[in-house]
Amino acid sequence: MEPIELESQVPLTILTGFLGSGKTTLLNRILNGDHGLRVAVLVNDFGAINIDSELVVGVEDQVMSLANGCICCTIRDDLVETVLETINRPESPEYILLEASGVADPGGISMTFMDSELRDQIRLDSVTCVLDAEQAFSHQQYPAIELLKLKQIGFADMMVLNKVDLAGPTQVQKVRDWANDQFNRLRIVEAEYGNVPLEVLLSVGRFDPSQLDFDVVEDCSTGSCDHEHHTVDHSKVFSTWSYETKTPMDLDCLREMVKRKLPATVYRCKGFVHSVQEPVRRAIVQCVGRRTDVTVEGDWGATEIRTRIVAIGSPAEMDTEQLQILFDECRAQSTESSL
Repeated sequence: MEPIELESQVPLTILTGFLGSGKTTLLNRILNGDHGLRVAVLVNDFGAINIDSELVVGVEDQVMSLANGCICCTIRDDLVETVLETINRPESPEYILLEASGVADPGGISMTFMDSELRDQIRLDSVTCVLDAEQAFSHQQYPAIELLKLKQIGFADMMVLNKVDLAGPTQVQKVRDWANDQFNRLRIVEAEYGNVPLEVLLSVGRFDPSQLDFDVVEDCSTGSCDHEHHTVDHSKVFSTWSYETKTPMDLDCLREMVKRKLPATVYRCKGFVHSVQEPVRRAIVQCVGRRTDVTVEGDWGATEIRTRIVAIGSPAEMDTEQLQILFDECRAQSTESSL
C-alpha cells in the first residue's frame, strides 16, 4: 500500500490547563473568529461554550455547525471514534483543537494519536497549556494538584500565560521565573482574556508563505493594522519576522539550529525551504513551542523555488538581527546575502 501523503493528515493541537485557566474563553475566540478556516473544536461539554446564537447554523449528531466554517463537537467516551467521525465529515476540518479536561493528564491523550488507527490521518502538532497567571501558585497546599499542573506544563510545547492583566507585572515575572527554572526552553505566550492569534495557537500544516501578504503582516506587527478580527492590539505582545533567500539551505544545519539555537522568544516558526540535499523537493520547517520539525515533501510545482520562513514572537525580546544570522549560517553558500 502506498504511504499516505502528509497532505492527508489533519493537524491537531491539544489544549490543556487546570480548571479556570481560561481554556473556554480561548476556544470561544476561535469559534467566534472571522478567520474563514474550517476548524473543528472538540470539547467536553457544549454547555461550557458560549457561542452567539446568530453564529449557529445547525446542530446535528452532537455537532454544532457555525457560520464561519467552524464546527464544535462534544467529546464522547470514545475519543478515537469522535475524532474519526470529525475528520471524515463531508468537509474535513483543516485543523482540530481538542480541549482536555482541566484535571486530565495530557500524556495519555497524546499517546492516543500515536496509535496506528489515527497517526496516518492525524498529525499531532502541539500540546498547549493554559495557565492562570494570577492563580499559578494558589494550590500549594494540595500536592496532587501541584503535581498535575507540573505535568500539564511539562508535557506542553508551549504555555499560554493567561490573565496577565489581573495578575500584574510582578506576579507575571514571578511565574515566568518559576517556569524557566522548572522547564527547559519553554515558550511562554502572555495573554489577556485568552486572546492568542490563531497563527500562534495552531500550527498550519500546509502553510504556504508564498500566499502570505507580507505587507499586511508587517502592518499587523507594527500596530497600523485595522483588521476587524483584531479585538486587542496584538502588536504589544506579538511580532512577525520573515526570512527569504534563493540560496539553498543545508537541512542538517537547519534542523540543528531550530532545535538547539532558536530563541525561546520565537513562539512559532514555519515555512518552505529550498535545500541542497533535496533540490527538486521542498522542505517544510515547523516550530511550535519546544517541538521542531523539518521534513521533505513533494516537488515545488509552479511555486518559485526559494526559502520563505515566517517567525512569530515577542516584539520586545525577539532579536531579528540574531535570527538573520542564525538562518544565514544555515545557507549552503554563506557569501550570498538573503533576498
